[in-house]
Amino acid sequence: MRTFRLVIACPDRTGIVAKVSNFLATYNGWITEASHHSDTQSGWFFMRHEIRADSLPFDLDGFNQAFSPIAREFSMEWRITDSAQKKRVVLMASRESHCLADLLHRWHSNELDCEIPCVISNHDDLRSMVEWHGIPFIHVPVDAQNKQPAFDEVARLVAEHRADVIVLARYMQILPPALCREYAQRVINIHHSFLPSFVGAKPYHQASLRGVKLIGATSHYVTEELDAGPIIEQDVVRVSHRESIEEMVRLGKDVEKMVLSRGLRYHLEDRVLVHNNKTVVFD
Repeated sequence: MRTFRLVIACPDRTGIVAKVSNFLATYNGWITEASHHSDTQSGWFFMRHEIRADSLPFDLDGFNQAFSPIAREFSMEWRITDSAQKKRVVLMASRESHCLADLLHRWHSNELDCEIPCVISNHDDLRSMVEWHGIPFIHVPVDAQNKQPAFDEVARLVAEHRADVIVLARYMQILPPALCREYAQRVINIHHSFLPSFVGAKPYHQASLRGVKLIGATSHYVTEELDAGPIIEQDVVRVSHRESIEEMVRLGKDVEKMVLSRGLRYHLEDRVLVHNNKTVVFD
């Protein structure tokens, strides 16, 4: 069913829900899902409504025009999206295939409602897997001594393919600050949840030597500060002394795949609201 998704963040006060609900009722808007959250620490209010598109008398432009006076009255940061307009997702990867393969499978089986115009990689290893899905694979090698030309090409490709969101599916390069700023809250990354404890190479080996009992993963928006952007989703799996390093790596990859796909789905469905460096996720 086609819906409009109304997402709102604003300073908290009385009357917000009533005003929005009355507006929708005035135009015969049929609400199919409603989520609210009042953050007492920040003093902000967050809201997400899904409304049947066929119940309203206008399109997105008409909705924007009609709703704008209310948005100004309550100093809202808001957006309205149409579920029929699929977001365009550019995937980026390096050599590890597990996250990319999982996302491609979910897209292929219609679990992810989006378009994937291309996959960009700094290595050529995953080309055959991507092209099997009928998606263009673009190899942009990165010179370790001079990375800027490669990132200039990445920025050009992302713009050319009109990306709404970029997903780093184990892309093992640090995006430059300019690209992070241009696509703020539109670049999703994944990392293991050992940070900041076990940094550098072979984190699972380090964790095994320390006898950790939980391993996990975090999906988050990318900012200029490495691995410090707003967190979208996390999960963990319990391990013990019985797991070998290879088994821990396998379990870790499973968690990474699940967390990244859930984080992307929440973003595609406009379920993530960011305020400062914190997210509200209406799952």
